[in-house]
Amino acid sequence: MARAVVPGTTVERLARELLDGAPSDPFVDELEAWLAGSPRFRSFAEANRAKIRKKLRGAADAEARRDVRAELRVAHLLLADRRIELEFEAYGSGKPGPDFTITFRAERPFNLEVTRLRRPPDAPGQGGQLLTKLHQLPPSVANVVLLAIQGDRADAFDVAGATRALRARADRKDEAFFVDRGFAGTRGFYERYLRLGAVLVWSESAVGDARASLWSNSSARIAVPPRTARECLRCLRAETRRPGEYPRDPRSAI
Repeated sequence: MARAVVPGTTVERLARELLDGAPSDPFVDELEAWLAGSPRFRSFAEANRAKIRKKLRGAADAEARRDVRAELRVAHLLLADRRIELEFEAYGSGKPGPDFTITFRAERPFNLEVTRLRRPPDAPGQGGQLLTKLHQLPPSVANVVLLAIQGDRADAFDVAGATRALRARADRKDEAFFVDRGFAGTRGFYERYLRLGAVLVWSESAVGDARASLWSNSSARIAVPPRTARECLRCLRAETRRPGEYPRDPRSAI
């Protein structure tokens, strides 16, 4: 059951502001439930209201709005762990760069780029789906890409196989393949690939541990702190409830 939100409350006003005053938006009930159920997510939304509103306003169709919804849902899940601090678009709104910067206790921070795959993962296309995100990874910091997929298992997206296929192309010196995708040839691909510390795959509709998987890049120049990565994985595996039902403590999800 959706949480009842009294008209005119702070939560309702904030949700309407984020959605640019559109009370009929299909996302409104769910967003209100997240805001009402999580004080930390509400504080995050209040602090970043201009950025979130701009992002939602720029989502011109239903698919684009689902993309933004995935980003906000990830933020909602991660903020269930009070040890995680989340910064939104630290590199600037509308500028190339990851969506979030995450700090877990005294561990060094890392960037998280969220992308929603608009079709089910398939082996031939997996490498390309990951490849496009490498352009957004800055140097001198650990970076994680989170792929939100449809289906009943996160490991349906074979990250290890996808990265092996990309590296095999680079090792064969398939310069045209990488140039066509915006890289400075195979050298440019490797320069970006070495910025990738890990990949999280998240399937919101899956159950239990199948909701999320983690692949770490052993070749990364800067590794993602292992403990931080594990805690993020716990949050993403937390039980998905109906709108208005706040997820249980993510530490009990595994």
